[in-house]
Amino acid sequence: MIILRSLWLFPGQGGQHAGMLDQVNQQLKEQVEKWTNVKLVDTADAYQDSVQIQLSILLLQIDQVDRLQKLDWNPTLVAGHSLGVFAAAYAAKVISKEDVFKLVALRAKLMQECYPEGYGMGVVVGLSRSEVKKLVAQVHSETNPVYISNQNSEMQNTVSGKISAIEEMLELAKENGASKAKLLHVPNPSHSPLMQKAADQLNAFISTLDLHKPSCIYLANYNGHAVKNLEDITYDLGNNLIYPVLWETMMQVALEYQPTSSCEFSPGTAFTKLLKAKTDQLNIVTLSTMLVDDADYLFNKWEKNND
Repeated sequence: MIILRSLWLFPGQGGQHAGMLDQVNQQLKEQVEKWTNVKLVDTADAYQDSVQIQLSILLLQIDQVDRLQKLDWNPTLVAGHSLGVFAAAYAAKVISKEDVFKLVALRAKLMQECYPEGYGMGVVVGLSRSEVKKLVAQVHSETNPVYISNQNSEMQNTVSGKISAIEEMLELAKENGASKAKLLHVPNPSHSPLMQKAADQLNAFISTLDLHKPSCIYLANYNGHAVKNLEDITYDLGNNLIYPVLWETMMQVALEYQPTSSCEFSPGTAFTKLLKAKTDQLNIVTLSTMLVDDADYLFNKWEKNND
């Protein structure tokens, strides 16, 4: 049974919180710890560590994917934001469970090692992407780099680079009418060319994996396109860290496929809120606010209404 034109959304870092792994399959958690040699500690203190955050969010999402697929629910389209691409690829049957955890463990470790201090990300709300690009260009230099990065919505964009350059750019944004311009609690310049070294090592590891053609449409971070070939998905997984996440474009493309339902995986509901601002034509599930059994009930109800 497949929901007609269903869109599955996988958030990245930001919504993690103590206790979020309370309901996950404990056998799976133990298996992940063996695969990665990382003891997962579901506390606020542990979630100051990038490896703990990324593996725990992935575990939470993979557990939810497994539960839904065991009930015979599968997506028509998948979209992951940054870290979320890995659970999206798993949901699309591109990558095995063991490989996806090993890959994300490596990703998190490389991200920690690349820029131990002095680099990060900021967010600007209330200015267009072209306006943010112009301000970035005024500040960026080889010794004080800053890049425009993620496109979360039409008027919400992030920047990545050296903290000193980001702070200078954020001040310019405020002077030019931004409703919000602040540093994010991200300790590295993700989704910018500064992460090339990490991407090179990720690609080397990915080249050793046995990946498979997707079972559904995959929305790629790096260009916002809907793809069904393994080459583009592999490229997205390996180079995710050096490109902006073009989430706004991804959602515009997703809506062109006229999905009838969306399901946002834990943690959080931020991307459902952004989607609601674009359309009121979707039946919506957010797994951070309901049980998988509740989602199953709703999916069955909506499926019957489609008959």
